[in-house]
Amino acid sequence: MTTSGQTKTITTNVPARLDRLPWSRFHWRVVIGLGSAWVLDGLEVTMVGNVSARLTEPGSGLAITAGQIGIAAAIYVVGACVGALVFGQLTDRYGRKKLFLLTLGLYLAATVATAFSFAPWYFFLTRFLTGAGIGGEYAAVNSAVDELIPARNRGRVDLAINGSYWLGAVLGAAGSLVLLNGDWVPLNVGWRLAFGIGATFGLVVLLVRRNVPESPRWLFIHGREEEAERIVDEIERDVIDRTGAQLDEPDRELTIHQRHTIGFREIAHVAFTRYPKRAMLGLALFVGQAFLYNAVTFNLGTLLNSFYGVSSGIVPAFFIVWAAGNFTGPLILGRLFDTVGRKPMIALSYLGSAVITLVLTAVFLAQTGGLWGFMAVLVATFFLASAGTSAAYLTVSEIFPMETRALAIAFFYAIGTAIGGITGPLLFGQLIGSGERGLVAVAFLVGAAVMAVGGLVELAWGVKAEGRQLEDIAAPLTSAGEAKP
Repeated sequence: MTTSGQTKTITTNVPARLDRLPWSRFHWRVVIGLGSAWVLDGLEVTMVGNVSARLTEPGSGLAITAGQIGIAAAIYVVGACVGALVFGQLTDRYGRKKLFLLTLGLYLAATVATAFSFAPWYFFLTRFLTGAGIGGEYAAVNSAVDELIPARNRGRVDLAINGSYWLGAVLGAAGSLVLLNGDWVPLNVGWRLAFGIGATFGLVVLLVRRNVPESPRWLFIHGREEEAERIVDEIERDVIDRTGAQLDEPDRELTIHQRHTIGFREIAHVAFTRYPKRAMLGLALFVGQAFLYNAVTFNLGTLLNSFYGVSSGIVPAFFIVWAAGNFTGPLILGRLFDTVGRKPMIALSYLGSAVITLVLTAVFLAQTGGLWGFMAVLVATFFLASAGTSAAYLTVSEIFPMETRALAIAFFYAIGTAIGGITGPLLFGQLIGSGERGLVAVAFLVGAAVMAVGGLVELAWGVKAEGRQLEDIAAPLTSAGEAKP
């Protein structure tokens, strides 16, 4: 196995110094500057879901069908998969900060371009590029967040950040509710302005993100230990000045064989042969959440319009109700992932949402309670599912060696989403177009099944990661240590 670019061996206490810090303004800056990636994704996905019915109407300025909306959703997901894999590898090679600035820039440019769509093929292209930027964000941002947040807070913070996707969904739906009002804004203009919401917010985030430092953990492995020490010194001084806390001396050290570069083949080989059960766990969690979430999110507007007669201008109001339920799930349950534990809470989220999806299917078929009966059960389903989805990203970020962290996130996101996130929107889009409730119910049942599989795999192979230092959960490839399961 190659040791490309090996330089020297060092002993560092940087991880222990970071994990002992009390919560401070610095951590809020990380949460706001990096966690906003999920808000942006929520804006993007919800925007398309909200405007989907409007885009298919005469006079929208974009002659596109309901079936093509499903194709556009799938193309966005393909772009996210490609972006995650490409930028994930670059993030592990060139650092977290360079890539989380680059991927946000790509997202901004592609979102602005989407607003000027004039034909389906152009819309598909800009959705692919927007997805590529968001997919790259997942890899760069989640790896940086987990390496900067103290271990005792990592679960709840990760779930809250990933759950902020739904805060973006609420904002996008609220904005669309105004912009899709044909009495206030022309039909062919409102949906274009809706995409401007995401671009404007992204520009503000870019300004905040510039002040987030590079991950010290990444720096000391790649031969830049002096820079890592300087960044941690600055963080500690800021924490002491703002909180008045007296910091304990770090009680742990880590010995690292530094390397400027680590080969992709070495990363992939170690990550997926040393931890085969963890690999299957990551795959199961991502396939389950990707199918159910992408299927419903991209097609909820057309489903409400087709089966419940909800007009395109009112669809965003229902998105707000649904997204608010999704946002509260990780917020309310997140603390339990650090206290009760990862395995029981992730299993509960997946298996519980699978059971409620069966109830949702029955309500949809029998039309029990009409529109609001359907919405009530839908919100209950995704209250649990949203916590599980957020925990999937947390899981793959924690359970693999640091050198592979961004690539692991990218790999499982891409493979899981390629299997579940592409087939879900396509299947739902086509079955909704059929106008048959029975056929749409089949898609709901498939979603329940894949979520149940994720929950069962978590029960079998889940990792006890709560409160543990990242280097204890999975020892860096450049160290001699070995993590315990």
